[in-house]
Amino acid sequence: MSNEAQEKDLDISKSQDIKQLDLSEKVAQLEKKLDLALMLISDIYLYGNLRDFLSAGKWREADLETARVMLEASGHTDKENLTPDDVIKFPCSVINVIDQLWIKYSNGRFGFSIQKKIYESMGGTYDISKIDLKVLNMTCEKLGLQSKNKWIPYENLNFSLEAPHGCFPFAWWNSPYGAKSAVYFLARLNDCDIY
Repeated sequence: MSNEAQEKDLDISKSQDIKQLDLSEKVAQLEKKLDLALMLISDIYLYGNLRDFLSAGKWREADLETARVMLEASGHTDKENLTPDDVIKFPCSVINVIDQLWIKYSNGRFGFSIQKKIYESMGGTYDISKIDLKVLNMTCEKLGLQSKNKWIPYENLNFSLEAPHGCFPFAWWNSPYGAKSAVYFLARLNDCDIY
């Protein structure tokens, strides 16, 4: 076999490997979407109200329902009892479904993944031993949750699609552990590959 024929065979083999890789990636993406769909169907009691509020554009109700769902999934009934150690172990599957619902019904304006991107754009890291309040405050300003380093009262937030990108979900963030819980949750988003 000539060198030219061998090179042609190698090119064909590489092309087939690339196609196989593309197919594997597509299958993995489809499996992830199917898993999410099946989880939503099997857990309709957990996510049904949230989905309904989001599809109706009832952002405040959806935000409060998100907090309720997250507390239920963590085994707590009160945010006061939800510690940063609970937050860092929060189920990735629940975070993912909630994020996907918010992304879908807000046309990409709201969701945990949007919050994570904004945090990263402000220079945030996921090292929970180094809580940078300046970065966290800048992130909250960008999300429309703070003004001049002061929290905007919840009832004064803009519960419409004109709210800043990533503003919601937010209600569940209010914790007696403050910045520590927020940074632990952002680290959890990173651990769960929420993007």
